[in-house]
Amino acid sequence: MSERVLAEQISQELLLAYYKKVLELRLFELKVQELYRNGRLPGFVHLYVGEEAVAVGVCSNLQTADLVFSTHRGHGHALAKGVPAGVVLAELWGKATGSSGGRGGSMHMYAPEYGFMGTNGIVGAPIPLATGAALSAKVRKHSQVVVCFFGDGAVNSGSFHEAVNLGSVWDLPVVYVCENNLYATEMAFVRATKNTSVASRAAAYGMLGVEVDGQDVVAVHEVAQAAIQRARGDGGPTLIECKTYRYVGHHEGDPGTDYRTREEVQQWKKQDPVKLARQRLLDSGMDENKLQTADQQVEQLIDDAVEFAEKSPEPSAASVTEHVF
Repeated sequence: MSERVLAEQISQELLLAYYKKVLELRLFELKVQELYRNGRLPGFVHLYVGEEAVAVGVCSNLQTADLVFSTHRGHGHALAKGVPAGVVLAELWGKATGSSGGRGGSMHMYAPEYGFMGTNGIVGAPIPLATGAALSAKVRKHSQVVVCFFGDGAVNSGSFHEAVNLGSVWDLPVVYVCENNLYATEMAFVRATKNTSVASRAAAYGMLGVEVDGQDVVAVHEVAQAAIQRARGDGGPTLIECKTYRYVGHHEGDPGTDYRTREEVQQWKKQDPVKLARQRLLDSGMDENKLQTADQQVEQLIDDAVEFAEKSPEPSAASVTEHVF
């Protein structure tokens, strides 16, 4: 399906909503980068810069009751699922107003009231968790759909193979979303496996596999919409491979230059998801002034999030047993 047809199927209002959300994820992560580099944020962060269209495109199809299981690179997933930016940033800051009371930080951030079931520092671990949640939904005859995000580094793990097999055998309402950014930390995907098509692996389990341009929020939305509708209609799981790229290093502090070339990074930046979403709006006839207003609204949202998080209190000693197992 061509980009022109895709654009015609989505209203300008929705295109603007997607653009604003993609921009929110981008500006949020750039602000986190700035705060972290200035020594104001504790802990450890893995930024989502460059991959924003995947989270927004997928989560734009989800209902509040639907569940998302995330990875170590999960700030964007949380925001796209509806967790307020201020709450996410407060969690990164270790503040009491964070989604986990400041206990979880970047890699153990939970917000179940938004259907966000947590970031996870173990590669591949969210896949069986999501499969189990989908089994629960099916047993309870609940209309929930479960989405599981994971990177290319997870698809060679045992947890991936075991979980997707069971998801397919039991026709579970789960969508497996591989964010293939070509590198697992510093390991190039082409060096880690002979079969570099993640989507093609679905055939081994008798389930549908789809590859999509992960830089195009509309394309991701369309593919995810079909998969989520199929899952909600008891049609079983889908494996979606989103071809995407992180512009930054694996984690903040990794320059990301030892294992990939500057030319490669620049080539991928020509397919920047924020620029693509903005250009689609301009092509649809939207006035530049309206876009500038949208930009200002998102910038204000991030400023408000910083103010909220910075002014939030530290957890009290009396809350030491809260938000823990």
